[in-house]
Amino acid sequence: MASAACNPPVPPPGDAAGLRERARGALLGLAVGDALGAPAENMKPSEIRARWGRITGYVADRPAGTDDTEYAIFSGLLLARYGAALTPVHVETAWHEWIADREEGPFRGAGFSERGTLENLRRGLAAPISAQHRHAWSDGLAMRAAPHGVFAAGRPAEAARLAAVDGSVSHDGEGIYGGQAVAAGVAAAMAGAAPVAVVASALAVVPDDSWTARCLRRAMTAAHRGERAVRSAVVIGGYPWTDLAPEAVALAFGAYAAADGDFTDAVLTAVNMGRDADTTAAVAGALAGATHGVAAIPAAWAAAIGPARGTCLPAIAGHHVLEVADLLTDAARGVAGTPDAARGVAGAPDADAQPAGTAGARGPGPVLPGDRAAPGRSVGVIVPGEHPAVAEVRP
Repeated sequence: MASAACNPPVPPPGDAAGLRERARGALLGLAVGDALGAPAENMKPSEIRARWGRITGYVADRPAGTDDTEYAIFSGLLLARYGAALTPVHVETAWHEWIADREEGPFRGAGFSERGTLENLRRGLAAPISAQHRHAWSDGLAMRAAPHGVFAAGRPAEAARLAAVDGSVSHDGEGIYGGQAVAAGVAAAMAGAAPVAVVASALAVVPDDSWTARCLRRAMTAAHRGERAVRSAVVIGGYPWTDLAPEAVALAFGAYAAADGDFTDAVLTAVNMGRDADTTAAVAGALAGATHGVAAIPAAWAAAIGPARGTCLPAIAGHHVLEVADLLTDAARGVAGTPDAARGVAGAPDADAQPAGTAGARGPGPVLPGDRAAPGRSVGVIVPGEHPAVAEVRP
């Protein structure tokens, strides 16, 4: 069963303006962490130090998000359309329409779990069978789970449920648990929970005897001793791949806890631990950004994040994480207190209706990648050159 011990209460979500700032902090924090950590991916701390010293800012000439950011945008746009009515059929349909069935590619930067999922979908397998591949335990769901916490602010269990729906097409077991932990943690942080309650909320939604829970507890025990202790407590030595969800999620939460939620310290701690550094820093950035809001992100870091380039997912090119954050907060306000409102606000069809995007059936939700052939998107866009952290999302 999921752990509920020592789980501090999560405060109810605050005012709309405050939620928007936290939502922007979460998703911009994810993108910043991704861009900061990408050069250090798959490296050891000693290799990082030998090349750059301690990383204290961007080391790439043109910092940008990787698959972590683009898949988070993908999941966020899908959730903004369907809201709480999201189903595995919606997710599977979107994977086909936006990724698997497109001739664009290659999907540069996609992880093993995404490649395995795409291969299964192209073979005609449906969710959850499409998640039966060798890397269903990866951190590929964890990297895209923050939008669920943004949407379900103050409701960690609901955020975890939505993350599991999203992950049903691509992940299983520990891969699902890792995504649920991230979604629940972000949901708690969105409501102003203290870091200790954020971590407790993550632990409360995963099985107590799972690998993910055990790694999280080890990371929390070590967090007060700092970065090196967290890494030593969690890293699976000798295993060749760094995308194990239990390890990556625990490193991210460990960095967040060691920094007591401070954005800069949390992200840089994750980056300098190496391993799957783009994902661990993205998750740490989402947690800390949700905790403190977009103003906590250093302006120079925020300014480097532009619209997605579509390097991994061509269909996502041009979408900005701030656009997605605003769509999610608007969608969440539309469903608050109204169990059936998600269907109308997010454009979700009835359970027996054709999924959106098929045969022209589309509700009034946000414009999705498959809808973008017509000029003039109906959702906001970020004006080039504006500071992303304060840019107006223009209609």
